[in-house]
Amino acid sequence: MTLQSFKEELNRVFDDNLHTKQWHNIVDYVIIGFIVLSTVEVFLTTFDAVNEKYETALTVVDWITQIFFTIEVTLRIWNADMLDPKYKGFWGRVKYCFSFYGLIDLLSTYPFYLSFFMPIPYMALKVLRVARLFRVFRYMHSFKLLTSAFRSKKSELLVSMQFLVIITLILSFILFFVEHDAQPEAYDNGWYSVIWAFAQYVGDPGGFGEYPPITVTGQVIAFIIGILGIAMFAVPAGLIGSGFTEVMEDEAKTEELKENARRINEFFLVKSAKRSGIFWPAKNLSLGDLKLDLGMSEDDILKAVTFSPTIRLKNLAAAVLEGPKNDMPVVNQFHVNNNYGCHVERGSSVTIVNALGYGDNGLSYFDWHIAQLGGFNYVANENFSRTIGDEDKRHNFYTVEKDSDGNVDFQQFISDIVGNRDENDWIVVVAGEQVVKNITDFHFEFGGEKGETSFDFPECITHDKQKLKQLYDDFSQTMEGLKLKTDAHQVQPVMNKANVTRYIQARTKANVLLITVSYKLMVFDKIVYDAIINFADVLNRNLETRKPVGLHKDEYMERPVENDYWKKLYGLVEERI
Repeated sequence: MTLQSFKEELNRVFDDNLHTKQWHNIVDYVIIGFIVLSTVEVFLTTFDAVNEKYETALTVVDWITQIFFTIEVTLRIWNADMLDPKYKGFWGRVKYCFSFYGLIDLLSTYPFYLSFFMPIPYMALKVLRVARLFRVFRYMHSFKLLTSAFRSKKSELLVSMQFLVIITLILSFILFFVEHDAQPEAYDNGWYSVIWAFAQYVGDPGGFGEYPPITVTGQVIAFIIGILGIAMFAVPAGLIGSGFTEVMEDEAKTEELKENARRINEFFLVKSAKRSGIFWPAKNLSLGDLKLDLGMSEDDILKAVTFSPTIRLKNLAAAVLEGPKNDMPVVNQFHVNNNYGCHVERGSSVTIVNALGYGDNGLSYFDWHIAQLGGFNYVANENFSRTIGDEDKRHNFYTVEKDSDGNVDFQQFISDIVGNRDENDWIVVVAGEQVVKNITDFHFEFGGEKGETSFDFPECITHDKQKLKQLYDDFSQTMEGLKLKTDAHQVQPVMNKANVTRYIQARTKANVLLITVSYKLMVFDKIVYDAIINFADVLNRNLETRKPVGLHKDEYMERPVENDYWKKLYGLVEERI
């Protein structure tokens, strides 16, 4: 297990979610158990008789819980960057320590050790340990709802409190002026009238209101302050109650969206098709099919698509090359496991790269199954595009932009592609293309000018030219059997200098190659399934050197809806580790 995978595992352990089916919940319950045990221990030490009789046992419990929480809190602080990127680095950890739960963790654990070096009152240590009870809020859904209610009404609460404070200050100043002459010994300055006014809101627990107003005007002001005292609690209570209701409604809507998204993801597996002897999840689902078969409205479908990270709405009309382009909205499915999209490392010498998952019709489906059937590594950008609505994700991963070096997600994308590849490895960028039109179905690009027929020219970006030619010949002959045409540098203009393939080639020793595939094949031709199998097979038998050669069809031998692999892939079942 690598350090990164260990930290990811820790992040799942510390997810504070008691409603999953993962084994990590055992750790959550153990932590809660130790919190309760520590609190009971502190409570029992308040009884002198119990403390005298069981002092040794209570001390042992104290030490065991202290050591447990020291390890747990230290791991939480060390792993804070997995919780949120803002906690990265030394100062990020410091920032985490001053968050609500971070501060509770810190104060309830480490002061114990300070007592060995400096005199800290025993009761102070006990009080800090009791503060561990606040940590239980981490696991309480109701507390999270209440926190969300406060957060949603924060502005309104602030405005109401500001209004109350200003009005009270004004009234207290008036109170001073009208009561000063009547009670000069009590109201000798404005500070007393201010303290008196605010003390009324909390029942005057400190005895500040020993001298109530005796003038008529002062008594009227006192009456108004009494009314404001009621408003002081009634208004925030109403706001928080309203916020709580809104949060509950939002949660119910979120649960509905989650369920609709789950149903759509599952329906892709239900609508599987058997082609070439194996089962394939559905490539696209039309809105009409979803409305008829799932009984969902179009609005429900659109909201679920927006909510889910694994489905999106596409218009197949964009893949039509000739004739009228009538809208053909469909929903398609893809896999994500990181911020930019997807990275699956399978220990292969071949890495399939999809830089245009969001923008190219059918590409994510095509590339994913090539990588899975071939047993190849897979790196896909599914969340960034220059045509996306979200401004934060409006970035082109295929044509490298000037600010790409500063884009953290793009650099992670490149890092995952390049990895530790050596000169025997192959990085194959697969993209969709309309320029090929109906001339060819597959277009190989490796740095030549349009019309370049040689595989050995100075500008070639693939260094193993002999294997490149071997691959091309095998590929074109295999696809010819499916009546699919392949070319190299014949129908496309020269690869742009900003193309991501060139960007990758400048950063790796591995062989790099770009293969563009016609939209017609990926989106509309039923032979696409045979094309995927043969594409994967050709790459596997020609380029695979790290693993045994052969296609990986195990996941395709039963219907996807009956296969836990596909269900886990799209979040339909909890993965047990």
